[in-house]
Amino acid sequence: MITIREIRGRKQLKRFVKFAIELYKGNDCYVPPIISDEVNNLDAHCNPAFRFCDSVFFMAYNESGKPVGRIAGFINPRYNQKADRRLCRFGYVDFIDDPQVSKALLDAVAEWGRSHGMDSLAGPLGMTDLDYEGALTEGFDQLSTMSTIYNHPYYIDHFMAYGLDVDARWNEYVIPVPEQITDKHRKVAEFVRTRYGLRSFSETSRKRLREKWGRKIFYLLNETYSPLYCVSELDDSQIDYYIGLYLPMLRLDCIRLVADHDDNLIGFAITCPSMSRAQQKAKGHLFPMGWYHLLKAMHKRGGTDIWDLMLIGVRPDFQGKGVTSLIFTDLIEVGRRNGYRYVSAYPQLVENTKVQEQWKYFDYEINRRRATFICRI
Repeated sequence: MITIREIRGRKQLKRFVKFAIELYKGNDCYVPPIISDEVNNLDAHCNPAFRFCDSVFFMAYNESGKPVGRIAGFINPRYNQKADRRLCRFGYVDFIDDPQVSKALLDAVAEWGRSHGMDSLAGPLGMTDLDYEGALTEGFDQLSTMSTIYNHPYYIDHFMAYGLDVDARWNEYVIPVPEQITDKHRKVAEFVRTRYGLRSFSETSRKRLREKWGRKIFYLLNETYSPLYCVSELDDSQIDYYIGLYLPMLRLDCIRLVADHDDNLIGFAITCPSMSRAQQKAKGHLFPMGWYHLLKAMHKRGGTDIWDLMLIGVRPDFQGKGVTSLIFTDLIEVGRRNGYRYVSAYPQLVENTKVQEQWKYFDYEINRRRATFICRI
């Protein structure tokens, strides 16, 4: 018999987070989160998204009281109003290979969603587009990234058996860092630079990056990503939260900005040395040595040869005009200087052909695929 219990408070949230780490112990492709960071993200006192989103957390236990699964439910009323939907999201879903467990977890969130007036259930999704989304459907033998979901292959069978159908699909790409920039790529970048009076640069001051460009980056993120799947724009409190969370730790030379003569932001790329192996070594903890592994991966040449492309955006009126060529021309120099050999591009919607166009100048392959699933409740 499976028992479902609602999770409340930081102490229980810590158990909620640790369940997945224990489930994937010994799996060389799973990347455990830093437990304290994950708990903060799920704590209503820390994450401003909880000011407008409803949430619930459940864990499943077997007859002997051992945890065998977890799931979260979210309702984002801003997105639902924008899209005219009554969507309940499920996320942070992990379970042993037992259909009774997965059904009990999904039933619990579905019932919670119905009690709040929702008529459909979709996931894996978080409260916003910057949370984990999309279950892995291919690439189970590939090292995961710090900001994407890793799951066992049997999850997909459980979702389908429950009655969930595919709702959206993403591809992830791996691209070798070129030995040199092609003449064609360089010419396109130079044309864009002179034709539109643009400059591509990395800030040398973390304070200036935060104070002058921080909100501009996220406002452009809102503008660029707004039409995409299940996206709700971030408000200023959320933007300030993410500025404080990410900008202090990222390498300045790995954040590329494109602006015009009046300092209007035209495009950006946020990249980061892969933290995957470092987080595996940290095993969910900053202390006693987790911080050392993370700092080494972030700042030491040779700390990792994988380079994560986390976010990229170009102002809609400049899309298709070669701005990404300008960004990548400069980033390639950064990558070569830091000894990165491969770029790991984060999930991109299959139907988002505009963003896929940016890879036409590179050798690339799809190394992971993922999807979300949906059903009526």
